[in-house]
Amino acid sequence: MSPKTLPVADRAQVLADVRRLLAQHRGPGLRMLGLHALAALAGLTGPYLLGRLVDDVVRTVRGGSTYAQTAHRIDVLVAVLVGAVVVQAVLAQAARRRSLTLAEGVFAQLREEFLARATALPLSVVEQAGTGDLVSRTTNDVDALSYTVRYGAPAILVASVTSVLTVVAAVFSGPLVALSILAGVPGLFLATRWYLRRAPQGYAAERAEWGRISTTLGENVENVRTVEALGLAEHRVALVDEVIGATVRRERYTLSLRTVWFPSIEMSYLLPVVVALLWGGFLVRHDLQTVGQVTTVVLYLRQLVGPVNELLAWWDELQVGQASFARVVGLSSVEPDRVTRDDRPVSDDVHADRVGFSYTPGRPVLHGVSLELEPGERLAIVGPTGAGKSTLGRLLAGINPPSDGSVRVGGAEVTGLPLDELRSRIALVTQERHVFAAPLRDNVALAAPGSSDEQVLDALGAVDARGWVQALPQGLDTPVGENGLALSAAQAQQVALARLVLADPHTLVLDEATSLLDPNAARHLERSLAAVLEGRTTVAIAHRLHTAHDADRIAVVEGGRITELGTHHELVDAGGSYAGLWRSWHGEA
Repeated sequence: MSPKTLPVADRAQVLADVRRLLAQHRGPGLRMLGLHALAALAGLTGPYLLGRLVDDVVRTVRGGSTYAQTAHRIDVLVAVLVGAVVVQAVLAQAARRRSLTLAEGVFAQLREEFLARATALPLSVVEQAGTGDLVSRTTNDVDALSYTVRYGAPAILVASVTSVLTVVAAVFSGPLVALSILAGVPGLFLATRWYLRRAPQGYAAERAEWGRISTTLGENVENVRTVEALGLAEHRVALVDEVIGATVRRERYTLSLRTVWFPSIEMSYLLPVVVALLWGGFLVRHDLQTVGQVTTVVLYLRQLVGPVNELLAWWDELQVGQASFARVVGLSSVEPDRVTRDDRPVSDDVHADRVGFSYTPGRPVLHGVSLELEPGERLAIVGPTGAGKSTLGRLLAGINPPSDGSVRVGGAEVTGLPLDELRSRIALVTQERHVFAAPLRDNVALAAPGSSDEQVLDALGAVDARGWVQALPQGLDTPVGENGLALSAAQAQQVALARLVLADPHTLVLDEATSLLDPNAARHLERSLAAVLEGRTTVAIAHRLHTAHDADRIAVVEGGRITELGTHHELVDAGGSYAGLWRSWHGEA
């Protein structure tokens, strides 16, 4: 199976999703911006009043007014200034509260949508892409997006509103002096343009490398015994070093962008202030602007540094958030691998008609396989490794849709059934055993939420597990999985099979479900499972030939085709591939 990466949303998809969110939260967003705008206006009164104060002092010095009049005006201006500060503090607090509330709501929606997208991914896509990338998106990218949505996006919006209002106030207070603002625009524009041309790709590559780290570390943990048995520790450590090194190089690249961008914009902040002082002095000398106007504009320029600096600093963080958002939204680009149809099964028979399948276009794994299963029949599928046994089992279970032909249950297309209905009819059991960090009861009852303790115990009893479960100190309440009781391989498989008993599908596909157990445990589990399988259609992908011997029919798969089909005795008498396998296995036994 060739690897297939999960998609990343392009710029158009990201913008479309952002517009959707803005439209959904337009009302609360406008109220939040309104409060911030009022807080910003209150904050702009300080420089304006100080400019008026300077003009009053200059007028007094020049004899235009008395000291008593000036003192009174100063008292009034100071009182207004104090009031403005208080109002600004109250409005800013209310605006901040609304910002955080809105951001939490938006992030909660994004998280729920992401989980819905992730859990709706076709199983075949997840298996081909591997779990590392998906886990990285679930952890690293969601965390980065959380930080951006909760703090970055509100800060950028507030800083933008404050910056615009500050520029407008500067122009209103001293239009000629305010021309000095233009001195910082070219440097700010060119530096930011240079940065934005490189940053999105740099941060996207950085997030992808973090996904590689998760994948590589996950593989090491999952396959630690194989690594130890084959002496691959040094190789795997070297691979981890290589992946980390690539991540470091990506982060150094984005760091280099910031080390150029930040000093450039710092210079763009300073230049307008210098120009305003020199240009303002010229204007005052020629009575084109007052000293108070120059003072006000210079103070506004200094005040402008804060929101612009915050805007650009958060804009850098926004690149990380945008890269993570693209990876989160990208899951919605995964096309469904099936289309639900209206037809429903009228019986429990399973029929594969000229089925073909390819994991990679042009490289078929199965070729025109046809197979009919009667209700209650036990079919064993045998053959060499890589022949297509597991792939055929997955098609029969509806995990993958066939590339050619069709698989039907009761006359209805298997992959056309809603997933809930499909899983209630056909279930796949593999050699993988998933035990969740939860009480044993919850682990078993996953297949049928709401099952009583007696039903759970009956299901465990059906797979011969009731004895060891009842011997546990806490019984069904015993925590298992991570930070709980470690179940043996056989016990974990019994839990998985007990889930099937509760789910009660009419057809089971067993993909070497006991192959990883020791022979005694496997044989014991197969005997206890025989009663559970009674009356159900069973497709067993056989690892041990005694499983095939007990089946009603045996299908031999070679090179993606069924080359032999019949009972055990028929195939042994035919002297074909199965007969050779049986004699070889029986002789070793």
